[in-house]
Amino acid sequence: MSIATLEQYVAQKNRWNAIFQGRQLSLFKAEDRQTIADMIDSDMSPENLTCDGEVRGTALRTKIRYLERVAQELLTLDPTVTFYEMGV
Repeated sequence: MSIATLEQYVAQKNRWNAIFQGRQLSLFKAEDRQTIADMIDSDMSPENLTCDGEVRGTALRTKIRYLERVAQELLTLDPTVTFYEMGV
């Protein structure tokens, strides 16, 4: 299975981290993989998914599918990570 979507997600998070002098994340470190899972969990919370009600319909479904795909690719790479919003 390809992890292209996951790599894209991590690259986006690393760009934000670079702006705010945050630590760069790596898929090669187990600690970072769980941190990425926690970020996905945060992005999947109802408030963040809908941008406090501003995102609806097709845009919301597209966002959910994207995050579910990222989570699935991360689980394929490391089945030990946990997600709370997804119940995994």
